[in-house]
Amino acid sequence: MNAPNDNTGKRSFREWWRNPPRSGLQRIINPWEYRHLGFCGAARIAGGTVAAAAGIICLAYSAWGWAAFFLVIAALNYGGGAWYLSILRSRTAPA
Repeated sequence: MNAPNDNTGKRSFREWWRNPPRSGLQRIINPWEYRHLGFCGAARIAGGTVAAAAGIICLAYSAWGWAAFFLVIAALNYGGGAWYLSILRSRTAPA
């Protein structure tokens, strides 16, 4: 009468990480972020903007080391956000 549900068993970390299936470098993206690429890409770009503002403020006060740190963080966030949004565009493009 009550058939066992095969979906209730524990999944290994490797199985969890492969869902949804991705190819190439897209495998390094966290699965939750991959499912919400638009939000995460926009959040990374917003974070990059905040880090760039902090870097510019540090430049104004001649804190060169902190300015370099924040500007590198901003560049990495901009790059990651652009990458996420490019994956989103290519994934939703009509065939």
